[in-house]
Amino acid sequence: MNFIDLFSGAGGLSEGFIREGFNPIAHVEIDKAACNTLKTRTAYHYLSNNNKFHHYLDYLKRKISREKLYSLIPISLMSSVINMSIDSNNNSKIFKTINKIRGNKKVDVIIGGPPCQAYSLIGRATSKESMISDSRNYLYIEYAKYLKKFKPKYFVFENVLGLLSAKTVNGDSYLNKVLSLFTSIGYTVEFNVLNASKFGVLQNRKRIILIGRKGKQKGFYPKFKEKVHNYTVKEIFSSLPEIQPGEGTSYITPYSGLKSEFLIKTHIQNGLDFTTHHIARPNNDRDKEIYKNVILKWNKSKERLNYDNLPEKLKTHKNTTSFKDRFKIVASDLKYSQTVVAHISKDGHYYIHPDLKQNRSITPREAARLQSFPDDFFFEGVTEKTNRTSAFKQIGNAVPPLMASAIAFEIKKILS
Repeated sequence: MNFIDLFSGAGGLSEGFIREGFNPIAHVEIDKAACNTLKTRTAYHYLSNNNKFHHYLDYLKRKISREKLYSLIPISLMSSVINMSIDSNNNSKIFKTINKIRGNKKVDVIIGGPPCQAYSLIGRATSKESMISDSRNYLYIEYAKYLKKFKPKYFVFENVLGLLSAKTVNGDSYLNKVLSLFTSIGYTVEFNVLNASKFGVLQNRKRIILIGRKGKQKGFYPKFKEKVHNYTVKEIFSSLPEIQPGEGTSYITPYSGLKSEFLIKTHIQNGLDFTTHHIARPNNDRDKEIYKNVILKWNKSKERLNYDNLPEKLKTHKNTTSFKDRFKIVASDLKYSQTVVAHISKDGHYYIHPDLKQNRSITPREAARLQSFPDDFFFEGVTEKTNRTSAFKQIGNAVPPLMASAIAFEIKKILS
């Protein structure tokens, strides 16, 4: 079962499909750092499957360079990560590259979700023209070109809830235009709003998932069974050492404390005795004072902090009419956290660690665990020196692998 991943990002959706036995023919992604992450994860899978996993560990331990790691992997696999924008200028080149890689293999599934900023409610609210003229509104047209070219049996198209209400210049529904286009090229499309929290992810994350099937048969959308559990968000912070603002490392961090049943069951903690990316942002004294207020308020009364209620000396934002919950704790005693989004790459105020002793925002590893990424998943920067901001951005944009795996499992059942 072969798939192509478009607008791949760090590969959260792809990771779920690989877990269910699908073979990635190609990943196409515009962001250089994300492509490096995809290559490193490709190296991980190849070395794991060929009894050479020690090379991957050597890389994480900085015993070998990224260049050396990649040199250990077949060129055909490394070249399957295509660092190009998906548009009319590049599509023919990408088609040729994919055809060269796949040979006689059929493409069973195409997966991916175009960048969501143009459809997101926040993006439209902060844009003077509600992002109507943003070219990213039309990337679904490029997606359709790949369906026409490779004719997969199925496709999975993921996006934000804003797609349900986004309008064109003429006031038409973008969702209707998407559905109409996919139908016109021979696919029946069904969709639903799925919440990652129903798939065992400790995060409230709703996304619209379109699934298309070649032909006119209807009624194929999977009926997902909710994973019921009694875990709380505190599991996310299990086995990670306490660190202060500005402390930690992007590389090796040994575990501390007992292993978590939740982390083991979900394959987040999966055999290593260390993880990576447990590095905290530095925070100034004002931020730390605000964080202290946020944490204490939740611990004492289970209430979120309203920005208006901060002492005047701590207020710096001119906008006091919206985003009044801009400082928010990741409450450890709830069953799921708030949605992790790419804005976490700009500041961590919306993702404050619940431990008053640490008094900081969460690390990339803690954000990755909220997204259900395994602890051996390494997020790259553009250069070999890992970039914390880039890791946050990739994590915030990703599809949780646990949810992706459930979608892949259902499609696998249909295909087989």
